[in-house]
Amino acid sequence: MVISNKSEYALLALLELATCYPKGEALQIREIAVLQDIPNRYLEQLLATLRRGGLIKSIRGAKGGYVLARDPGKITVLDAFSCMEGSDIVVSDSEPTPNTVEGELIQEVWQEARQAANSVLEKYTLQDLCERRSLRKQKELMYYI
Repeated sequence: MVISNKSEYALLALLELATCYPKGEALQIREIAVLQDIPNRYLEQLLATLRRGGLIKSIRGAKGGYVLARDPGKITVLDAFSCMEGSDIVVSDSEPTPNTVEGELIQEVWQEARQAANSVLEKYTLQDLCERRSLRKQKELMYYI
């Protein structure tokens, strides 16, 4: 499985919004774009999709921008992927029905692999990613003598 640019950029934007969530601050598109090096026009489309998916809210006004719709500890990575890719990774009605025993076996293994991927993505929240990022940044700041 490969993560699409769309999903990766959406996760990066959500991560920035999760960072600001405890302070109750809204982030504007241009701020997120600069922080994560995402093209403005593309980010606008991604944020619109995340808003329609109920993961973020937009706030109007001079201090407006975007905020998470709920606590970062309650938004999973799977929620973000499902919102951006249109459906759960496990569900795929477009796959042909196998005509052979071997085809059925391959299909079963592939289904099991997707379920495993989903369980991992469901296990991690935006809060988890924020905490991991903080730990990594702290390690980068350590000096070794």
